[in-house]
Amino acid sequence: MKIGILGSGDVGRKLADGFIELGHQVKIGSRDPNQPKLTEWIGKHDKEKASSGTFADAASFGELVVLATLWTGTADAIQLADSRNFAKKIVIDVTNPLDFSKGMPPRLALGHTDSAGETVQRMLPDSKVVKAFNIVGNPHMIHPDFPGGKPTMFICGNDDGAKKIVTEDILSKFGWETIDTGGIEGSRLLEPLALLWILHYFRTGNGNHAFKLLQARKQQGAFTERMKDITQERSRQKESEKGLE
Repeated sequence: MKIGILGSGDVGRKLADGFIELGHQVKIGSRDPNQPKLTEWIGKHDKEKASSGTFADAASFGELVVLATLWTGTADAIQLADSRNFAKKIVIDVTNPLDFSKGMPPRLALGHTDSAGETVQRMLPDSKVVKAFNIVGNPHMIHPDFPGGKPTMFICGNDDGAKKIVTEDILSKFGWETIDTGGIEGSRLLEPLALLWILHYFRTGNGNHAFKLLQARKQQGAFTERMKDITQERSRQKESEKGLE
């Protein structure tokens, strides 16, 4: 598969290494395709597998596109890449809407009623945006190795087929357990989760951590029944509302 990556920073280059390891061809897009760090990155790989270009070059090249830009530069990168180059493609959104204006640690620039993931989907209405890779530091994105076993990558997006491809063809092969949290509005939860990862990093000075969802061997009966009741009640309310339309 041909992979286009927008963003030449540590995250973009780390993911590019992983995709090439899986046998994919990768083009990293940047404002300056000939900058030293990209020349060095290309030199580490087979030239038939690794290349660089403009944002538009990378978006056009990729059958699947990865958005790995800083949030402050995301809108410009998409505009420079031309939204038509993303049409009908899976776009993995790795961005987090971080605000560094008041120093470290950063805060979230968006939250509660909107998210970076939803913003990207609005910018690319003809694309299948999947939020992934945003809740862990780049050193552990590929083949994460922790004593507690495989960590959990939470993802979200509106297209089930796109999420299945990202899960089976990418995350599983990179060594992740994946939990699908639903539509792209789930980014409102995953981006604060990334901030939790970041705050722990600043408190400990160590980025060697990731999240894992633990599931009990036996379901708790009362809790499970209560959740069923809530779900059924919500279904009844929706049916009632439809009847009033």
